[in-house]
Amino acid sequence: MAASLAKRGSPHQPEARRIVFGARTIDYTLKRAARRTLGMTVDQRGLTVSIPLRVSLAETERFMRERGAWIVEKLDEWAAQPEPAKFKVQDGTEFPMLGQKCRVHLTTGVPPRIDWMDGIHGREVHLHMRPNESARNMLMRALQRYALGYFGGRIEEYGWMLQQFAPHVKLPALYLTNARTRWGSCSERSGIRLNWRLIHLPNAQVDYVVAHELAHLLEMNHSRRFWEVVELMYPDHRDAQAALREAHTIIPAW
Repeated sequence: MAASLAKRGSPHQPEARRIVFGARTIDYTLKRAARRTLGMTVDQRGLTVSIPLRVSLAETERFMRERGAWIVEKLDEWAAQPEPAKFKVQDGTEFPMLGQKCRVHLTTGVPPRIDWMDGIHGREVHLHMRPNESARNMLMRALQRYALGYFGGRIEEYGWMLQQFAPHVKLPALYLTNARTRWGSCSERSGIRLNWRLIHLPNAQVDYVVAHELAHLLEMNHSRRFWEVVELMYPDHRDAQAALREAHTIIPAW
């Protein structure tokens, strides 16, 4: 791709919508993108409908109604799955962190402090807590703080790659989100926002999300040109994108 890549296109943010099938009201997420066909997915986040940029809402709903039985069946299958138990944090608890296991060690009666270290069994986090303090809340804060620093480093690296062929790009500020349905977003105005829960996933998946979001600084869409930008920064993006679909099996139920 030439070094003269210019920023173009307009943002198309996902829309929260609903449709009624008889007595059933179904909420869904509508995504417009530079694509040729209409498509639908159902996962733990619910129903997502992806459509080409110029397709009307009436045409979209007609497409959905033709597949209404499939939509209801898949949503009911997900709804029937048992809710995962809330993540409990106690001394010795293990959880995934950047592709490795991390073990929690708790102590009380000392000034509150968080220590990260490499122990005999791998990575460890030592939480020095006040009496009656929530270990779960303290660990969440520790992970978010760690994520902010780690993600910032990955943004610097992939931002440097991006600037090699788009030197006019300025890297926006980083913010963490607590979103349930999105891994991230990015624009010059709102900054780059990454879901802190990404810290539970392997490095490759974090890097893919970072490269994906930074590519939106050039292309605010998911066109062929957008994916060319992603591939320049992260050639293995297809494998990482596929792995992200199974992230719900890895991330603890916070």
